[in-house]
Amino acid sequence: MKLYGIPNCTTVKKARAWLAENGHDVPFHDFKKLGIDAAWLRQVSRQTGWQALLNTRGTTWRKLSDAEKAAAGDEAGAIALMVAQPSVIKRPVLERDGRYHLGFAEEQYQALFGA
Repeated sequence: MKLYGIPNCTTVKKARAWLAENGHDVPFHDFKKLGIDAAWLRQVSRQTGWQALLNTRGTTWRKLSDAEKAAAGDEAGAIALMVAQPSVIKRPVLERDGRYHLGFAEEQYQALFGA
């Protein structure tokens, strides 16, 4: 099990707090410090869909040029953008039992962990 994200992201903070409060010591992969590679992103997108993995609601996305946004219009372009700018990855990404789960909602984690 591993949690991926950016430590100052509010949603990541909520997920990490929930995991800790419920007795789950989960290793954390910081996209900013450790980066992320295209192969991992392709693996996640096979399960979640690249459109769900690309965060088009955040500040980083809004700051992109129209050309950069257009270049992310297919899986290859979106993955290239996510490698270059990990802040556009939907977060957190929780890897558990070979499955990837995007975002955080308490109900979602309760269902995943049977809490």
